[in-house]
Amino acid sequence: MLNKRVWKRLLGVEHTVLERLEAEETTAGGLLLVAYVRPDALRALRCPHCDRRCGRYDAGDGRRRWRPLDLGTVRCLLEADAPRVRCPGHGVAVAAVPWAHPGSRFTTCFEDTVAWTAAHAPFSTVTRLLRVTWRTVTGIVTRVIARATAGADRLDGLERIGIDEIAYRKGHRYLTIVVNHADGTIVWAAEGRNCATLNTFFDALGGRAAALTHVTCDGAEWIHRPVRERAPQALLCLDPFHVVKWGTDALDALRRRMAADLRRRGRAGPAAALKGTRWILIRNPGDLTGTQRTTLAGLQHTNKRLYRAYLIKEQLRQVFAARADGGRALLAGLIAWCRRCRITEFVKLGATLTRFQPLIINTLESGLSNARLEATNTHLRALTKRANGFHTPDALIAMAALTRGGLCPPLPGRL
Repeated sequence: MLNKRVWKRLLGVEHTVLERLEAEETTAGGLLLVAYVRPDALRALRCPHCDRRCGRYDAGDGRRRWRPLDLGTVRCLLEADAPRVRCPGHGVAVAAVPWAHPGSRFTTCFEDTVAWTAAHAPFSTVTRLLRVTWRTVTGIVTRVIARATAGADRLDGLERIGIDEIAYRKGHRYLTIVVNHADGTIVWAAEGRNCATLNTFFDALGGRAAALTHVTCDGAEWIHRPVRERAPQALLCLDPFHVVKWGTDALDALRRRMAADLRRRGRAGPAAALKGTRWILIRNPGDLTGTQRTTLAGLQHTNKRLYRAYLIKEQLRQVFAARADGGRALLAGLIAWCRRCRITEFVKLGATLTRFQPLIINTLESGLSNARLEATNTHLRALTKRANGFHTPDALIAMAALTRGGLCPPLPGRL
């Protein structure tokens, strides 16, 4: 038979005395291995809050069982006494055990394995593989994240951050997310999408808000106002993707308006042809096929107004491709072009660009964007789809911190 040292390695426990092993029959006819253990002399009778050695108070509620990782196909349990201790600082509490965290009925190795697997596989796979429920997986992930963040300040050292929102459920339910541009990790997230939510972040940041140098975001005023009030020295930088999207939306609105006008005049054929140009107009020129390039060239002769709007949209893209001084000059020229183009949608675009011109210039000079945030949002949408949705925002926030916050624990036993 294997010696006790090997059995302790198999069970994933340390500072533990293995008393004996017993096999039990389950009601389903399976086999259950029960290991009777106790903390060794070094770890016995310690406070679960401060880890202080304390005097025994009473036997508590008797013996308890904890779930370790399975041994092959056989389920295992650890069984031990759960006495209570009297701590001078925390009063009477159930004594800590070296194989599990306070309040958990699973060993530390088991919880770390569940958290790692949840970060890399669907919950349905985790529940099937480790024989736990969805609710148990969510509770374990929440506890693992709480332990990982207990002794660390994730808001320390922030200089360049990005702020965005993501819908986590139907009915306009949003999370506000803050990402550190230095490493791309999520440093803060909370339910809501308004000034009050973002002010909660700045309350947690405190005086360290003075160290912020750049904040990337879209054109939402609920982001701009708190940043100006709480970190006035930070440069607000508009995300290039959102700015270019303004131009793309204006171009598409013009195309739809022109197609509707043609239909009202009974010209169904030209209206249908114009409707089919949507993707040709909004795609990057380098991604167009030969047929699409031919169609676009035809628009230059058959629909000069739409083609002129297309060129304005393309110049907006080139503003961010040029960067710095070149982009600044292109932006000024683009705004002037929008003002005199006499196309309603682009006159409005010119007014919007004029309003946000200082923020766009900040983007050109810093070279920052919300690309990391958009990648994070895409990842969180995939997480939500993989989990078939989350009932509470806290569950999604915990998964976001696990997978995109750098808090995923390593698999136990791996070097």
